[in-house]
Amino acid sequence: MARILILGYGNPLRSDDGLGWQVAVELFRTNTLREVEVLPCHQLTPELAPAVSRVETVIFIDSARGGTPGEMSCQEVRSESGASSFTHHVTPAALLALSSELFGACPRAYLLSIQGETYLPGDSLSAPVARRLGDLKTRLRQLIQETLSPAGVAC
Repeated sequence: MARILILGYGNPLRSDDGLGWQVAVELFRTNTLREVEVLPCHQLTPELAPAVSRVETVIFIDSARGGTPGEMSCQEVRSESGASSFTHHVTPAALLALSSELFGACPRAYLLSIQGETYLPGDSLSAPVARRLGDLKTRLRQLIQETLSPAGVAC
């Protein structure tokens, strides 16, 4: 049974918005660890709550808006109590809250992101995002290793 769930999400036909989806698809194809389940998604939905409830750690991967293009971040995500879980746009915090409300489980969670530059139609990442892709994958591997080790994780 998986201990870690990786949810990479975004629209692969909207340039940098496809970052999380692209990383998750690549990892889905190459993952050999039984302890890791990978789900590429176009968006987070309430239907993901059961999968979230069954693991110790969830790692969300997404592009971010509003910062310097190419800037990478790793943040711990906390459940948002009272968050509206049944909306068109489900956030990582709302998905954790839904998992807690429905199944009594709220795993540790992290959000890995890179600030995007363009969200126009296209199937390739912008130069600033593409340059940081290797760093994001390295940090993802570290989070997986730290989660699976007894010592724990730190963003």
